[in-house]
Amino acid sequence: MPFPPRNPLLNDVPRWLEEGAAHLWLPYTQMQTVPMPLPVVKTDGVRLTLADGRELIDGTSSWWTAAHGYNHPHIRQAVTAQLERMPHVMLGGLAHEPAMTLATRLAKLLPGDLNHTFFSESGSVSVEIAMKIAVQFWINSGVRGKKRFVSFRGGYHGDTLAAMSVCDPDEGMHTLFKGAIAEQFITDLPVDAEKEAALDAFLAAHAHEVAAVMTEPLVQGAGGMIFHDVETLRRLRRLCDKHDVLLILDEIFVGFGRTGSMFACEAAGIVPDIVTLSKALTGGTMALAATVARTKVFEAFLSDDPSKALMHGPTYSGNPLACAAANASLDLFEREPRLRQVAAIEAQLRRDLEPARAIKGVRDVRVKGAIGVIELEAMSNLDGLKRRFVEEGVFIRPFGKIVYTTPPLVIGEEDLARLTAAMVMITAEAAGH
Repeated sequence: MPFPPRNPLLNDVPRWLEEGAAHLWLPYTQMQTVPMPLPVVKTDGVRLTLADGRELIDGTSSWWTAAHGYNHPHIRQAVTAQLERMPHVMLGGLAHEPAMTLATRLAKLLPGDLNHTFFSESGSVSVEIAMKIAVQFWINSGVRGKKRFVSFRGGYHGDTLAAMSVCDPDEGMHTLFKGAIAEQFITDLPVDAEKEAALDAFLAAHAHEVAAVMTEPLVQGAGGMIFHDVETLRRLRRLCDKHDVLLILDEIFVGFGRTGSMFACEAAGIVPDIVTLSKALTGGTMALAATVARTKVFEAFLSDDPSKALMHGPTYSGNPLACAAANASLDLFEREPRLRQVAAIEAQLRRDLEPARAIKGVRDVRVKGAIGVIELEAMSNLDGLKRRFVEEGVFIRPFGKIVYTTPPLVIGEEDLARLTAAMVMITAEAAGH
């Protein structure tokens, strides 16, 4: 069998792709059977240009990162200028303006007293840091035994070992690692009074060993684009306060406008004790993540005793290039009408995807902010579905039982209509209509 299998969508295979495909290990991919990936040679706005000249409208924002579209000149100029001055310097004993400015801006932008930012390079690592902070917070506070976490079915928080432990154990990606990762408490989100009472009782029995409760606010992304309402978040805040455990909100996917407010926690009017950010933080240009803590959490680490410090230090923590990109991205959120654009996207997604409800085999159609989802009863031949989307000139990646779009927040009405039309049409084809 040739390796990798030939992709029928490729007219011409660039030499770099043919040679590299035998050596590059791709994410979430069975390398023996996956067709050769599509060679992208250029990005611009909401479009991906392939090596043969075809253009695809990107319906995923490169895993939900490219909030302002690709190659925004303001971000590009900021990164270019920073590259000329200083591409990197470590934060160990040194400091630089882009990281200091970004930390200050995040403190002003986030609600409440989320004032203290620790930078890392990926969302999964920012979750690990949040977990580490939560455990050490209690140790530094003189409380022993609070070392476990409560998270929720349908949740996803990353692929590193500690982050895997707070993901849904039955979700699929991490079931192989049972026994190799820490066992946490995985339960149901308190989406109604009955489930709130159940979580209340659970915390009453286990709060002495729980460091924090963690969830993705409003939308559980990789677990299936599962939505919940703002009252669910308010219930979590009340229960965490009642039982003296920390609340961690993983806003890696939903932060920076995706659900309609700058941060999902703002919609609920709550302040988590720790929040994690990444993905759209740099506008989809550089790898950067942030773990941001409230003042009471940060102050638990202040001491004359060196052992009470947070002993964590990613080599590229606060990389100046990435921080310059993030500062430029925040400029755009200030200067350009991103949240109004999200509201317009939401209205169009509701209108355009509604016909899918009539398709036999469709379980649900749901929209929140710039997230549109068609959920099927069952879905097979994912590679075939992905191929059909490319044939229609769009890039959409169904997974599990859902066909979804998370377009760049700058997408225009016509381009969004092409995405939604393809979603409805190809869903109908998959259902045999």
